[in-house]
Amino acid sequence: MRSRLLPAGMLTAAVATVVLVGGCGSGDDWSRPHAKPTAVGTLGPGFFDPAAPPAPEATVTPRPRSWDGVRPSPDYRVVLLTAGDDRQTRTLVDAVTGWAEEQQVSLKTIKATKPDQFIPSISSALQMKPDLIISAGNDLIDPLAMVTPNHLDQQFLVIGAELAEPTANVTSADWAGASFRGEGLGASSTYDAASFTPERAGRAVRAGAAAVLSGLTGVVIWLD
Repeated sequence: MRSRLLPAGMLTAAVATVVLVGGCGSGDDWSRPHAKPTAVGTLGPGFFDPAAPPAPEATVTPRPRSWDGVRPSPDYRVVLLTAGDDRQTRTLVDAVTGWAEEQQVSLKTIKATKPDQFIPSISSALQMKPDLIISAGNDLIDPLAMVTPNHLDQQFLVIGAELAEPTANVTSADWAGASFRGEGLGASSTYDAASFTPERAGRAVRAGAAAVLSGLTGVVIWLD
């Protein structure tokens, strides 16, 4: 796997320009030490084959609803990173906030409004030390590909897209029609903006989060 080293200072520059939208959930202000979260429940039959666990970067096609039995432990801390105002990104953001409210997740949202804020937005999220960083928006894919290999102790979940060469701390959840993998590879002819429905985005968040909580990371969760 290619090494992706950042120029000095890129992670810390211009952090103040990133917009912290706010949060929802338990009321946890994240100021106190936080116990390592656990999964409540287990993945159902058909999520993956325990006798043949997926290799790194493999694609897993779980049986529908096989993730329903998994939820986060109380006060699970999540940062939602988002960039872009297109309908697809808004659909993904709504899915994450809906999941967070349903599961009583402590959620904070960081929105990057300009390209020079993309990497600083990731830096801001890392400094908050959440249990999980969820990314929504194609504009963040290339910046994430640069940053994530340097922070292997932080778990990331990318929804509606994927990194071309993810490290073990990056899990993706997408589907046919959500094929963006970065500017060099771009959105192939199979990319379909109409495929970004609230129902499909919701399944991506739930299945992806269940995989991360269950320790199944560094893979692509592929939804039918």
